[in-house]
Amino acid sequence: MMKKISRRSFLQVCGITAATAALTACGGGKAEGGKGSQNGRIQITFYLWDRSMMKELTLWLEQKFPEYEFNFIQGFNTMDYYRDLLNRAEQLPDIITCRRFSLNDAAPLAEHLMDLSTTEVAGTFYSSYLNNNQEPDGAIRWLPMCAEVDGTAANVDLFAQYNIPLPTNYAEFVAAINAFEAVGIKGYQADWRYDYTCLETMQGSAIPELMSLEGTTWRMNYESETEDGSTGLDDVVWPKVFEKYEQFLRDVRVQPGDDRLELNPIAKPFYARQTAMIRTTAGIADVMPDQYGFNASILPYFGETANDSWLLTYPMCQAAVSNTVAQDEAKLAAVLKVLGAVYSAEGQSKLASGGAVLSYNKEVNITSSASLEHVEDVISANHLYMRLASTEFFRISEDVGHKMITGEYDARAGYDAFNEQLVTPKADPEAEILFTQNTAYSLDMTDHGSAAASSLMNALRAAYDASVAVGYSPLVSTSIYCGDYSKQQLLWVMAGNYAVSQGEYTGAELRQMMEWLVNVKDNGANPIRHRNYMPVTSGMEYKVTEYEQGKFRLEELTINGTPLDDTAAYTVFVAGTDVWIENEVYCNCPMPENLKTKRTEYAIEKADSRSCLKDSLAVSKQFPAPSEYLTIVQGE
Repeated sequence: MMKKISRRSFLQVCGITAATAALTACGGGKAEGGKGSQNGRIQITFYLWDRSMMKELTLWLEQKFPEYEFNFIQGFNTMDYYRDLLNRAEQLPDIITCRRFSLNDAAPLAEHLMDLSTTEVAGTFYSSYLNNNQEPDGAIRWLPMCAEVDGTAANVDLFAQYNIPLPTNYAEFVAAINAFEAVGIKGYQADWRYDYTCLETMQGSAIPELMSLEGTTWRMNYESETEDGSTGLDDVVWPKVFEKYEQFLRDVRVQPGDDRLELNPIAKPFYARQTAMIRTTAGIADVMPDQYGFNASILPYFGETANDSWLLTYPMCQAAVSNTVAQDEAKLAAVLKVLGAVYSAEGQSKLASGGAVLSYNKEVNITSSASLEHVEDVISANHLYMRLASTEFFRISEDVGHKMITGEYDARAGYDAFNEQLVTPKADPEAEILFTQNTAYSLDMTDHGSAAASSLMNALRAAYDASVAVGYSPLVSTSIYCGDYSKQQLLWVMAGNYAVSQGEYTGAELRQMMEWLVNVKDNGANPIRHRNYMPVTSGMEYKVTEYEQGKFRLEELTINGTPLDDTAAYTVFVAGTDVWIENEVYCNCPMPENLKTKRTEYAIEKADSRSCLKDSLAVSKQFPAPSEYLTIVQGE
């Protein structure tokens, strides 16, 4: 095994995260994720890796556990995000989730998370799947959610039309590609541009080697890296991986320029019957009969025989629990109850929201996917490989994979380059300190809004000197802390990157916009899925009545305390994700047509919410003071 300087120690020395001492000196901005109860109800803060978790799961949890007060926050899909919270001396939320996962990346969080190995929910898993998450001392702090299935989608109707047998092993897979190419149809294509495609095809081409005793031993060593030493590629398994990947790229006939292929350029020819097979997921393949008029089936990553074939899977996310939860027995019982519900058949079905997934839990069957028909034997043989998905593996797989596609690297050069990058610490270009924040503002939602959300919206309004700014969809993911901010930390304040627009609105149109964003519609659709996702305004205040838990009615709109003039004209800056409000799987509240027209006409070209935030803070060098933009009263 080749050893390297600890990557984690190197990043800390380079100042990727703010110094704890500088942050604790300021105070006042910590999110109170560990609060035990509120209004007589136990409060549970649940960080989501992506907005997709809010399609069905979060509403279902609120309905299932009305005795708990949930605070759902849209976070980021990286362990660095949570490490940054800890390094600024903040407390981890009660439940956290992350999709891109490895024990390697998660190790710095271990002492702050509960060992779940003896809990009832851990006992529901097949032990083979938990082995990848088991620390050397036996602790299990992360539990995998249901599995996405990644592989090759084949147009089975096209195979039948040309009388080409569906392959059952690697040789037949190559023969099918050649047969389609002979009749002018592209045999196989993948969206090689993306890091996950490079990572998954590289590992997928050699799963039997990676699942061998030598392969699993190497992975265990890699995942058990310590602060004073780490593991490079071995010289037994990984040379074979690169040899097989080189052969795979040759057999699927990659061409110059394929390293730049994105999803749409490969999907469109597949939908048009011009490509026979593409890399995709079972969830995408399942919708093809209805949407595109042909049957698609997932094929595995093939071995030399059918018995060597595997499906590459990855959890929709992993979940962990802050060890502060254990300090309160009632809260611990509540969190474990919620966790048990999430991992039940119904909970995982809500998380999947109709998508084709497999469960890592015993006696939980949550898919009826037609696209998995031809891999039932692979599933029954338990040949489900869980991808190795550390942050550095994504990055290096993309770099090396692209150079193998272009022909710059052969198998040996690919192995050497991958290993060199793996054993060489890499400084983060996003680590440069941009400014030092002097005042902290909390993310916590009160009856007068969130101070951090208000500060963020005030900063966005300042970027274009608008008289009023309105933000909607999940806007903020962290408190604003006191201390140094790098570019990455600046971007982590905002939960996503949103379309922005600015133009003239009358007071009446502003009122219409706020009614659209607040009031429950006649069909029951609620634009405020969760309390902390209420619209955030700057330069304008509003008052609402909460007449039922989670349901609000707009009452008043004021400008600096004076009632809004419906006839006056205001320059309004708007930021938000329209799909969050409009799409039926989220809020199901379509934007009124006159407002949609203005949103389109007033779109700011070559700008988005992140660029606006960076532009604003490049001038101010400070997040601005928040405003009391909201008043919530209880009533009928």
